[in-house]
Amino acid sequence: MILIGNGRLITRDEKNTYLDNGCVAVEGNEIVNVASTEEMKTQYPDAEFIDAKGGVIMPGLINTHNHIYSTFARGLSIEGFNPQNFMDILDGQWWTIDRNLTNEDNKYSAYDTYIDCIKQGVTTVVDHHASYGEIKDSLFTIADVAKELGVRTSLCYEVSDRDGADKMKAAVKENIDFIKAAHEDKTGMVHGMLGLHAAFTLTDETLDYCNAEKPDYAGYHVHVAEGLDDVYDSLEKYGKRVVNRLFDKNILGENTIAVHCIHVNGEEMAILKDTNTMVVHNPESNMGNAVGCPPVLELVKRGILIGLGTDGYTNDMIESYKVANILHKHFNCDPNVAWVEIPQMLFNNNPAIAKRLFGKTLGVLAPGAAADIIITDYNPTTPMNADNYNSHILFGMCGRSVITTMINGKVLMKDRELLNIDEEAILAKSREAAKKLADRINHR
Repeated sequence: MILIGNGRLITRDEKNTYLDNGCVAVEGNEIVNVASTEEMKTQYPDAEFIDAKGGVIMPGLINTHNHIYSTFARGLSIEGFNPQNFMDILDGQWWTIDRNLTNEDNKYSAYDTYIDCIKQGVTTVVDHHASYGEIKDSLFTIADVAKELGVRTSLCYEVSDRDGADKMKAAVKENIDFIKAAHEDKTGMVHGMLGLHAAFTLTDETLDYCNAEKPDYAGYHVHVAEGLDDVYDSLEKYGKRVVNRLFDKNILGENTIAVHCIHVNGEEMAILKDTNTMVVHNPESNMGNAVGCPPVLELVKRGILIGLGTDGYTNDMIESYKVANILHKHFNCDPNVAWVEIPQMLFNNNPAIAKRLFGKTLGVLAPGAAADIIITDYNPTTPMNADNYNSHILFGMCGRSVITTMINGKVLMKDRELLNIDEEAILAKSREAAKKLADRINHR
């Protein structure tokens, strides 16, 4: 048994329990008890004790939309790349990168991302992958790294018609093979979805093919109305808006994640609600790509399950919390909005999305929940309590505030030291792989 105590404890349970000197008891991969540090030490005198040293103990964070393959884009300069719009960014950067990715690149991109997540307290990662340079076994390569490091992850491969029918079918096969393997996995640490790029790179025939191949228990993970080009394409080719088309092709539903949903109207929001489809907002990516600001506040108001992701922009979920908070104040010209909706998305909705995928109670420190626990070194200069701890996280913490990370009952980082992970050796190999990728791209 492990006790994590002597810290300000945020449980996120139904009663909003907050303890000034709280402690969590972990047995195996589950939380078995939560109480004061004194009570827990008395009850479990022989347990290993991890001292939070007055820091903040809280549930591990969840990223509901990431792109691991984007890791090697940092610092990459592509010759002749001068984007004027979102389509230029997709074709000139992201599709250029993924057409050159090998499984060696996928492996070290995964190492880099999952290590960064451990260091920033992100214990569950929902990823959307593309590597048209090497499709076969790409999801299995990433999953092997996640298993080795001990990070809970959901994976899918981005099906698209942009590189032809053969690669489209290879992408579908990679999804299906992985979905079935993940379904057979009994650890609860890996999950598979069928990834779709976006409606404008997918014909009706391809969507029908995906539906025919997909197991009934699996859901889709698809970018929806991220840019206006997606909307225009759907209207011009099919005479309907993006969400309407996806609904007609049986893509939506309670197991499907619709990412972005920037350019959606009221009817489309009603469809998302009626189908119980999950939505994920990615504020930094939307701003960086200049594609617009989604109607997040309205989506929340309508009762749509909308979470918070990073879209590969960062692995720091607290950073995304900060940006989303100010983006919607700025966009709505109202400083009073987003105080409730954004933390709800990160701390309540992301765990709800993850529970649909993994079938486990995540994002809460309570008996029976998965033992995904983090400690930050935050020491407040003003009073901290159950009514204001979200503001303390928002204004006082960042991902690098995390000093200890436990996932599924296993301590992966303690006092900022990664355990049983040779980060320097991994980073050295990652830099080698990244340089080779850059050379391939710029000498293609």
